[in-house]
Amino acid sequence: MESLIHLIYASAATSPFDRAGLDRLLATARRVNSELGVTGMLLYLDGSFFQVLEGDETTVEQLYKHIAKDRRHARITKIINEPIAERAFAEWTMGYGDVSVGELSSIDGLNDFFRGGSCLHELDNGRTRKLLNAFAKGRWRVRLSDSSGQGGAGKAAG
Repeated sequence: MESLIHLIYASAATSPFDRAGLDRLLATARRVNSELGVTGMLLYLDGSFFQVLEGDETTVEQLYKHIAKDRRHARITKIINEPIAERAFAEWTMGYGDVSVGELSSIDGLNDFFRGGSCLHELDNGRTRKLLNAFAKGRWRVRLSDSSGQGGAGKAAG
């Protein structure tokens, strides 16, 4: 039985991503994640990334180390790394949510954070859990997309 974890990190982009650049990044992430059996979701907002990676512990840790070396990321911070009973984003190799600051500000416990101009790479553990819960429980879930055509890696039993 695999040891299932989710690893959540945030980082600042070293240069801004336009829609085409973001689409290329997502296509690569979806291909790699599909090959590795990793699922998750990504947010990109005002030059910062927030990403959830789910899968086998060893695989996810190795993928994170690879991402941490990617020159497109700066100030990369691992926020949460813990065992999980099941995947929250099993249907996507890498779901992407196009969410605005205003929408993120509407989450209880995050409104002061985003209205204050803070970026995703400045999230702490508690606020990360609130954001993760908002997505995992269905808020904006219908707007998450994974157009890889491959879907997720399948629901893992815990």
